[in-house]
Amino acid sequence: MKKKTLVSWSSGKDSAWALHVLRQQEDIEVAGLFCTVNKKYARGAMHAVRNELICQQAESVGLPLQLIPIPYPCSDSDYKTIMGDFIAQAKLQEIDCFAFGDLFLENVRSYREASLAETGIKPLFPLWGIATDELSKEMIGGGLRAKITCIDPKYLPVDFAGHEYDNAFLEQIPDSVDPCGENGEFHSFVYDGPMFKSKVHVQVGETVSRDGFVYTDLLPD
Repeated sequence: MKKKTLVSWSSGKDSAWALHVLRQQEDIEVAGLFCTVNKKYARGAMHAVRNELICQQAESVGLPLQLIPIPYPCSDSDYKTIMGDFIAQAKLQEIDCFAFGDLFLENVRSYREASLAETGIKPLFPLWGIATDELSKEMIGGGLRAKITCIDPKYLPVDFAGHEYDNAFLEQIPDSVDPCGENGEFHSFVYDGPMFKSKVHVQVGETVSRDGFVYTDLLPD
């Protein structure tokens, strides 16, 4: 029997590629996506992409999407309560697994495993351990198209915000920056790829600095 799985959807390249990989596994049934969103600003909690665009992604990949609003700012206790309620709902839907696009951060993986340890829902990490220099080229070569929506200016110059995630980007970033941004150096929004039925049309909007990060707004085109 196939494992009924929900994918943790950030709107970025790693979660999108995780979906692509999972769909090629015969023992997995991808049943939907879930994404935490900032209740105050109606944007993705991590990547700051408009909810409207995240919904367009879900429509394009052909999967139901559960947006999970969280307050801003959000305390650890509030987050655990909100996600606990979502996990309870998922169990009622007979979900077997949650899948994540994490690559190598052991503390993040351990947190997810601990959060699901007593729930009966198994965490999956389909991209875990793949060398990120290889993975970045595999994604781009495989047709994934994405824009950089957020950068940490401690690691990257401001003008990388809004840049296409492509080979030119990989060639220009400092050697100290992970090519998949796994250490939080940057975040992305996927608008096309092999997991999509049709392209999500976006245009690059204004770039602003907020809370120590640089964000480029993406607008529906």
